[in-house]
Amino acid sequence: MVEFTLWDIVRNLLLAARWTVALSLVAFVGGGVVGLALLVARLARWPGAQRGVAIYVQVFQGTPLLMQLFLAYFGIALLGIETSPWAAAAIALTLYTSAFLAEIWRGCVAAIPKGQWEAAASLALGFGEQLRYVVLPQALKIAVAPTVGFLVQVIKGTALASVIGFVELTKAGGMISNATFRPFTVFAVVALGYFVLCFPVSLAARRLERKLDAAHR
Repeated sequence: MVEFTLWDIVRNLLLAARWTVALSLVAFVGGGVVGLALLVARLARWPGAQRGVAIYVQVFQGTPLLMQLFLAYFGIALLGIETSPWAAAAIALTLYTSAFLAEIWRGCVAAIPKGQWEAAASLALGFGEQLRYVVLPQALKIAVAPTVGFLVQVIKGTALASVIGFVELTKAGGMISNATFRPFTVFAVVALGYFVLCFPVSLAARRLERKLDAAHR
């Protein structure tokens, strides 16, 4: 019987943690781009856009991420397209993230007084210029904390990708636990791994928030 040292467990989990980080970045960046597009569509008051975006947000917020992962993985296969756990997880988490970020940012924009919109309009600024030069810079200060806070949720949410066979930190932990018969040790290291990934993000959010506060004084 092969003996696994603590270093063997940690080393293999570190290798898997790279995929947790990669999936988190893809989901957050992709979700941010899609979420920003949804926000602009909603604010622009294009015909049907507000209702369509609201339905999109409600669907992804009102259904479990686990179900979304299953639907992405098996739904793409039904279309006759060969997919991988990585692609399905990236798509599902991107859509999930975009719905939450669009709603978070909508709330931040809504917190900006209407007078700012009116002042920008009085300067003959177009809708895009109002957003770029007046509204979004002010909304950014409000959005930092909830946006980065949600990034922590995205990192932890990648653990659910293990159900469709994507080997990230949690999936690797299960596989190593089965091989070593040391579940407490393995999952304690897994938990520590998530903490190490999430805690610096929270610290960065606080520092950025303080910098933005100082810049607007």
